[in-house]
Amino acid sequence: MKYLTDLLENNRLWAQSMVAQSPDYFERLVKQQTPEYLWIGCSDSRVPANQITGLAPGEVFVHRNVANVVVHTDFNCLSVIQYAVEVLKVKHIIVCGHYGCGGVRAAGQNRQLGLIDNWLRHVRDVAYKYQELLDSVPDDEQKDRKLCELNVIEQAYNVCHTSIIQNAWQRGQEVVVHGWVYDLQDGLLRDLNITIGSMEEISTVYHIALRAERLK
Repeated sequence: MKYLTDLLENNRLWAQSMVAQSPDYFERLVKQQTPEYLWIGCSDSRVPANQITGLAPGEVFVHRNVANVVVHTDFNCLSVIQYAVEVLKVKHIIVCGHYGCGGVRAAGQNRQLGLIDNWLRHVRDVAYKYQELLDSVPDDEQKDRKLCELNVIEQAYNVCHTSIIQNAWQRGQEVVVHGWVYDLQDGLLRDLNITIGSMEEISTVYHIALRAERLK
């Protein structure tokens, strides 16, 4: 039986290196969690929130699921959003997808994968909603990238329509929702022109982001 001793050893060496750099590192970390950011991203192991944003542990609160989906029946995701907004008082919620997402590709190609098809139904709904736009993209790879972008825009829009965010805005709490996409090919994050900080901005910003997608 393999006991993953290599990972345990990596952990020991990492802990030692952190203490060597800053002797009180873990003392400071254990005292409080005060992140300004909530990251809602894909479960893909190639997209670690802390590393690609250059943030240290404790600086970003993270929720991940296949294809970075936000739906009003997912109490796991909603619980994370509520805790982040009402307890941690995060100021920014970043919905981040990534090009080359297997879940998005499967949804766009209507592939049957089993149980996960039920989850990817939400992304298929996005593909159906923008079928005409996607059909106008002749290259399959570019079509996948376009659906990744559209999915982020829709999921950011969904965040804005949760009762959690709506209530926060009504009581004057500062929370801004952002839609980004990460490119595995160059390691860069791209802003998808959807940045919403109030109920009044939702419709306008949403349509500006979609207009930008149609012009690409």
